[in-house]
Amino acid sequence: MNRPGHNVAAGFSLIEVMVAILILGIALAGLTTGITTALGSSKESELQTTAALLAAGQVETLRVEGGLVDGETTGVGGAAFALYRWKQTLSGTGIDGLHEVVVAVESAADGRTIYELKTMLFEPPADSPTDTKTAKPKKKRSAAR
Repeated sequence: MNRPGHNVAAGFSLIEVMVAILILGIALAGLTTGITTALGSSKESELQTTAALLAAGQVETLRVEGGLVDGETTGVGGAAFALYRWKQTLSGTGIDGLHEVVVAVESAADGRTIYELKTMLFEPPADSPTDTKTAKPKKKRSAAR
């Protein structure tokens, strides 16, 4: 109903409603794409972090066990890391006892490299003499009364 003196129709026209729905649809599509990208990035971050921990664990295992031998070794991540397999390469350097270690962690499903860790480990050669003459004897502590 129009009031006298007013020539404005009350409510929304069909065009205005269509434009509002179009804007809402574009906003929802953008929001959905953003959420999907965030979830994918989160999963990739989890894979990278787990692969980094697996690679660091392999290096620490080498450090603890000792007996470094140049060559390549492969393995799988085990029950906790079933999605991963690893390949470690030890190679000598120009310095006796110093080894370059490269641990590459790959996806068990498609074989793509997820993470690669490079470091150096030093292990004195077995035939190196140990100098006991320069070693300082430990001082005994006296008990304070």
